[in-house]
Amino acid sequence: MPASQTDAPSLAQIANTSVPKHEQLRSIILKLAKEELEPGARLPSERTLMDAYGVSRITVRAAIGRLVTEGHLVRVPGKGTFVADATIQSTLHLASFTQEMEARGLKASTVVLTAERTTAPEDTADALGIARGGEAIHLRRLRLADGRPVSVDDAWYHPVHADGLLGIDLTGSVYKALASEFGHQIDRARQTVRAEGAPADIGVLLGTGTGAPVMFFDRTSFSGELPIEHARSWYRSDRYALSMEVRL
Repeated sequence: MPASQTDAPSLAQIANTSVPKHEQLRSIILKLAKEELEPGARLPSERTLMDAYGVSRITVRAAIGRLVTEGHLVRVPGKGTFVADATIQSTLHLASFTQEMEARGLKASTVVLTAERTTAPEDTADALGIARGGEAIHLRRLRLADGRPVSVDDAWYHPVHADGLLGIDLTGSVYKALASEFGHQIDRARQTVRAEGAPADIGVLLGTGTGAPVMFFDRTSFSGELPIEHARSWYRSDRYALSMEVRL
């Protein structure tokens, strides 16, 4: 995060109205965070905000505290308060990472870490319906939105139904390629999601550090009755959230 501190803007002012001062200051700081500062930028100090808006330390702390609770700001002990990374809100549905990011107006990009045909793990072999000890297509990728790491996908593909996958551009949507080039539209999946601490290698790739909270997905995807993909994915929980509608 940047070490320099942003000066407080001087245009907005706290007015003597029925709206509490901490609420007015919250709105001012929120506008500053959303419109003038980049994610990761350091907020002006409490003293700077007090002097700029003529309010008490209690008022400043109340405004900042609410913004931290709401997820707009992040406190880092010993360093200050920073603008939080924008969280990608995703509904629980079936779509590729590329399709999902594009639907939210974000530029998806991919770093291919592994692309090989090799012996599949036993649980993957079972998920894909191939013999244990048999080979499958292994694809491990770092996924980014607007250049910032969001997830690491470690996926295995059926050696027959996705044969030829290694010969195409793997930085785009694999689901789209499976449909257009191999005739297998992914139309359903079985998926489990849980919270866990980032493994060391995942923490390095996502930039979170070992043990940071991430969301872990384990998914088997199908085209009709054919199992095509068995994937494990780790998502930064500060940049990605799931939402869903539940009915009686």
